[in-house]
Amino acid sequence: MSYSCNIIITGVGGQGTVLSGRIISLAAEAAGYDVKVSEVHGMSQRGGSVITQVRFGDSVAAPIIAYGKADIVLAFEKLEALRIMPYLTPNGKIIVNNRALLPMPVITGVMKFPDDIEQQILAVHKDAEIFDALALAEEAGNAKALNIVLLGRLSKHFDWPLNYWTDAITAAVKPKFIDLNIKAFALGRESK
Repeated sequence: MSYSCNIIITGVGGQGTVLSGRIISLAAEAAGYDVKVSEVHGMSQRGGSVITQVRFGDSVAAPIIAYGKADIVLAFEKLEALRIMPYLTPNGKIIVNNRALLPMPVITGVMKFPDDIEQQILAVHKDAEIFDALALAEEAGNAKALNIVLLGRLSKHFDWPLNYWTDAITAAVKPKFIDLNIKAFALGRESK
């Protein structure tokens, strides 16, 4: 039986979902897997949804993940996590930053932001990993490292050597940000 893994990364424009997909794909390639990546940019320049799909395994034919077929969802914002949950397999893993970014309809008062997002996620996936990734990114030195903190948390679900991840980060980020991102990754990996 051949191995495959489907990961959906979801957030809003500017949170680094595309970079995260690149880092996962580089780490998976180092682990010897065939990798396919797809990116869907909504109104990303205006804070809209961005979804990056990463599929890897012994042999992967297409980059798109169907409803109910994601093994892991990595959500940079909790409302985006709630929106993408139909993609997750019943036994899938979901890793969620517990912070909310209010969409424009909420900001303008047209819609109300749900109060119980975390409870809704936990009602469907009781093992959801919901934590304050933003606080760890700030501890690392920059709130923009939120995506790398979440990758650190994700890395705990794979038995790949640590250097596959750190080498991927080193290859994907600008040299002046490598140390910051390695620190953010370590904080995410060590988080409980």
